[in-house]
Amino acid sequence: MTNPQGPPHQDPSSPWSRPGEQNSPTHPGPQAEYSYQPPTTPSYSPPVQEYPATTTFDQSPQDPAEPGTAKRRFRVGGDPVSIVLVLVIVAALAIAGLVGGELYARHRADSVVASATQCVIQDGATASFGPSPFLLQHVMGHYKDITIHTAGHNIRDAKGMKADIEIDDVDLHGNADSKGTIGKLDANITWTSEGIQETIQNSLPFIGGLVNSVSTDPSAGTIELTGAMGLGGVTVKPQVTDGQLALQVSRVNALGVLVPHETAQTALNTFTAALLKQYPLGIKADSVQVTNDGVVAHFSTHNASIPAGGSDPCFAHV
Repeated sequence: MTNPQGPPHQDPSSPWSRPGEQNSPTHPGPQAEYSYQPPTTPSYSPPVQEYPATTTFDQSPQDPAEPGTAKRRFRVGGDPVSIVLVLVIVAALAIAGLVGGELYARHRADSVVASATQCVIQDGATASFGPSPFLLQHVMGHYKDITIHTAGHNIRDAKGMKADIEIDDVDLHGNADSKGTIGKLDANITWTSEGIQETIQNSLPFIGGLVNSVSTDPSAGTIELTGAMGLGGVTVKPQVTDGQLALQVSRVNALGVLVPHETAQTALNTFTAALLKQYPLGIKADSVQVTNDGVVAHFSTHNASIPAGGSDPCFAHV
């Protein structure tokens, strides 16, 4: 029986040799402690790539729905087209608001002026303001270029009378006694022959019953009131006296005989006084003209005081 041979001789530089054997020339004894140390792995640091100093990168987050594409960054200025559209919409809304306010204010003012006129003349009337911006006039309390047209049925008791009125320079900075002033008022009054006849028939008990027709003579400036069945007639001439419109009797013919005209004149004076009395705003007659269709007169007033609401109910809502 032979003795077992020891482990083969190992090269100290062999990787299979034990760590202790590399330094010890002799085989360790059985009491030597064995410890295994795995080979260390050197740490790996990726190379750092340097870029030129002028190179920049967009650090904005990418859209998850589109990998690899950079999301457009929000700019304070926004899209120029969108800005223009927003500005156009805002401007359009502002203009629409101003136009709407202007139209409403004009309609309201037209109604107020027309109502006051209707109350004064006791007939229908329309009113309108000129091209100047009404809202600006309303803020300033100063109005101009006001036009009024009446329906032409009557002015108070005068049948067939129509007024076309122009008002300018209205100042509503009033006081306790007045709502303001009217710088200028011009009114053209048209009175038709049919209206004169109807008015005289309704207002003059004596002469009115004799009048059957009315004719005018523009060359003489007279109006002929003719009775039925040759009962005669009255010739009158419209005149302006002391700012009042009057009918001056020039001839009275009864049954073909000229008679004194005092009776007719007295009746006509009473008639015209009642017809034109209490005209507001100090309106006075300036001129009168006889036409083929009747009579045209011009009335006016300047720097007239607008009555307070309590003194004249027609101006209570002005």
